[in-house]
Amino acid sequence: MKILITGGAGYIGSTVASACEEAGHEVVILDDLSAGRREFVRDRRFYEGDIADQELLDRVFTENRVDAVVHCAAKIVVPESVSQPLDYYDNNVGKTVRLLEGMARNGVNRILFSSSASIYATDAEFKVIEDSALDPGSPYATTKFMVEFILRDAAHASDLKALSLRYFNPIGSDPKLRSGQQIEHPTHVLGKMIDAWLEGSTFTVTGVDWPTRDGSGIRDFIHVWDLARAHVAALEHLDEVTVDEPYQVFNIGTGNGVTVKELVESFQEATGKPLDVVYGPPRPGDVAGAYTVSHRAKDLLGWSAELTPADGIRDAIAWLPERRKVLGY
Repeated sequence: MKILITGGAGYIGSTVASACEEAGHEVVILDDLSAGRREFVRDRRFYEGDIADQELLDRVFTENRVDAVVHCAAKIVVPESVSQPLDYYDNNVGKTVRLLEGMARNGVNRILFSSSASIYATDAEFKVIEDSALDPGSPYATTKFMVEFILRDAAHASDLKALSLRYFNPIGSDPKLRSGQQIEHPTHVLGKMIDAWLEGSTFTVTGVDWPTRDGSGIRDFIHVWDLARAHVAALEHLDEVTVDEPYQVFNIGTGNGVTVKELVESFQEATGKPLDVVYGPPRPGDVAGAYTVSHRAKDLLGWSAELTPADGIRDAIAWLPERRKVLGY
């Protein structure tokens, strides 16, 4: 297949591109480089620009016989979405509608959407399946929620076939170190942990009064390479699983809930050095968290996670020297 990856110069999109290529597929990248890195594009066919630019979309689809789109382009910082909701709705929702219009006009009718498990409502056990209640807790999560409904409605009204992958908390890097976290000071938990470790500063566990086993948030930390493999499996089974229902949803996680405090312990074991840990209030838009207990991806896509949170920590640390060499910081 020839696959267009929007946001393909970013952390997740570039790793998905590598997994697609390893599986024998050809990739085309569309990215405005607002967060992605040109270094991650390498020798791939690359178009720099906005996913809502209709002239650019027409050129991309005219110059490439695209079989499917993997849509990874989005703003993703939860606290920022709380303070700038209109920007998030415009970028994540409005521009996705423009992308779908460009696809329809050019006869491209397969899309794989990188959604988020943050759209789930939290229950007492923090376990979710695809049919669990939805209750997005931030504007960022709501944008993912809204795009899912747009894809569902568009699929039922046209020949569009769409899958949404609701994934949880990606960590790690490409194990072959072709790409990794490109943000110098990322806002996610492992990124902040690494910053504290490198700087000798304190790491703040944000929120310790959640109704979890140790009070800290609970997450399903999935290795980014496993996540990339899930995208490949979904692409390769897309036509098969949409025969009777043109819009489908899959949870992509490890099936194991790990608290933030437990991740701190794993990080200290990996580095052999204690972190200076302090406790603080939740950030705006934070939720207690969830992890999946669904086997749907394994049963229908033939995919399951193979790597552990410890592997993710190891690969994230291994990426740091490469990041300095490739990206300069």
